This record gives sequence, structure tokens and C-alpha cells, in this order.
Amino acid sequence: MAEYITSQQISNGQYIEPIDRIRLMSADKWEIFIKEWLDSKKTIFFKIERYGGAGDMGRDVIAYITDPKLFPKNYEWECYQCKHYKNPLMPSNVWVELGKIIYYTFLKKYPVPNIYYFVSPLGIGSDLATLLNDKNLLKTQLKNNWNKYCKNKITTSSIEITGDLLKYINRFDFSIFNSLNIENVIEEHKKTSNHKVLFGGILPPRESIEVPDIKNEKQLRYVEQLVKAYNSDSENIIEKVEDIEDSQYNGHFIRARKSFYKAEELRALTRDNLPEQIFENFKEDIYDGVINTVETKFDNGLMKARAVEDKSTEIEIDSNPLKDACRPIDKKGICHHLINDKKISWVEDE
Repeated sequence: MAEYITSQQISNGQYIEPIDRIRLMSADKWEIFIKEWLDSKKTIFFKIERYGGAGDMGRDVIAYITDPKLFPKNYEWECYQCKHYKNPLMPSNVWVELGKIIYYTFLKKYPVPNIYYFVSPLGIGSDLATLLNDKNLLKTQLKNNWNKYCKNKITTSSIEITGDLLKYINRFDFSIFNSLNIENVIEEHKKTSNHKVLFGGILPPRESIEVPDIKNEKQLRYVEQLVKAYNSDSENIIEKVEDIEDSQYNGHFIRARKSFYKAEELRALTRDNLPEQIFENFKEDIYDGVINTVETKFDNGLMKARAVEDKSTEIEIDSNPLKDACRPIDKKGICHHLINDKKISWVEDE
């Protein structure tokens, strides 16, 4: 019996495993992917930079362990050399890269990295693996291959391995050169906000956020605006936020605050799983959907607030990745976020 085919499968096509997707990337996208992965390790590194292209002096992506501005001559760093080839890396693919690190550290253009990784979607071949596991053999083979792969390919001038440069190579620690396990990189990339954008997948359940005690948010604009909205509807002026509890507006106030924090849950879900701009786009969609109602004349601010909240629940979110995670209460909560952002008001500020 044929497998049941869903509309989503027709729209998206057959699922492609992450390990296969990275093999379809361009060289530039591959470097960006590695930088994103390293960005998930910000607690380990001081700063991550992507160089790439001409003038990188053999450094595609740099992970600084210490601040290069404080230690310009001897900062600590790791080098991630990105190679996006159709085959596992062979020694002939890397000789010139080894040559660059040797030559530019010899010139003291930058310090020797703590470790230097070759990063390739298909990993490394057995010949290169053998060399990386034997630092003395790697050193010998680099010197043997220098004239063919390095001499005229590092700079516009020929570089001979003689004199001080030869002495430098002989005492250089070749154990810094290594390769990365790509499956581990993909697994750790899941911690980044861009993982689902690249590889797809469903959002996890969002974590609940408790509505805090009102004394902790009296000064928030959305609370101040709610007080003004209630006062515009009532003959009895609410002097303090705490007085709302004994008023006819307490039910609305409780619902409004709950919706604000439901929208906060959605923000946290986005922050932990998607690019931050997606939540901003979601807010913009709600704003575009309610602004005509906001600009309509009402007898008082409470009538406006209720009309805008109700209007927000009618807005269809079709293209935003949050469409399956959001609920009507989230949309109402976004209205109060927009109040906080000073994008809209229930009662104009004096």
C-alpha cells in the first residue's frame, strides 16, 4: 500500500538529512554554517570571526580564546579552515593551507593557533588521517611537497624553505593540525537559532512563564496605559494599580497581563530556536492588522483596547514560522507588547 502523502510533503519535497544538506551548500554558506556553530560556544570563546576570501592569510573562521586587542602578539585562538569539496580531503588539498600557517606565523603576522581544524562536509580521507595522526610524518611530507604546492602559491613571490624558515618548520609543533567530526558539529549546531531555518524541524513545546506580582511591573508602559484606559471609562479614578483588583476592570486586567506573558513565552520560544527577526516580523504582522482599528475614534481607551484585542485574534498568520505555535491569546498579548514599544496607545500620553 502506498504511503499516505501529506500536503506538506508536496510543498517541501522529500526530507533531506542535515548531513546531506551541508554537502549541497556553497563554500561561502559552509563557512557561515561553521561560524554559526562556533557562535553557540560563546561561553568558551571571547569572539568568533569569519575572514575567508583573499587576504585571509590561511584563516577562514577564527575563534579567539583571549582578546587580540589586549594581547596583540600572543593572543590565544583556534583556526577552522573550511573546505567544501565533493570528496573527502586529501593531502594535496591541504598542503598550501599548512604552508600559509607556517609562513605567516613565521613572519609573526599572527600567533600560532592552539589548534587548527580542517572542516569538510565529507571529512578527511585515510591518507590525510594518517598524516594528521603522525606529526613527524606530516612535517616531512610538507617539506617534500613544498615546492609543488606552497612555494609559488602562498604569495606572489616564491618562498623557499631555507635558512630561518626551514629552522622554524623543523621546530614547529605539527600536532596542532586536526580535523572535525561533522556529525558532532551538526548535533551542536542544533543549539543555534538558525538550525531549523537551515534543516527544518518542528518547534519544541514552549515553557510557561508565570505572571509576576504586579509590584514588579507598575512602571511598564502597557500597565500604565491600561490604567489610563480604565480611567477613561470610569467616573471613579484609579489612583494606584493595586486598586484595580477591587474594580470592575479586574477581569480585563488579569486577562491582559496573562496575554502579555503568553506573548513573552512566544518570544522566548523564538529566541531559543529561531532567528530573533521572526518574532519581530510576527509583531509587525499584528501591528499591520490592527493599526486601522487603533486609529479609529472610540468613546474611550478601554473600548479601543477591547476592539484592538479582538481584531488581533482575527489576523491570519500564514507565512511566519510561528503560525503553528501561536494562539489567539498570544495575538492579544502582542497588542500590549506594541503598547510597551510605543507603537500604539489606548490613551495618548500627556
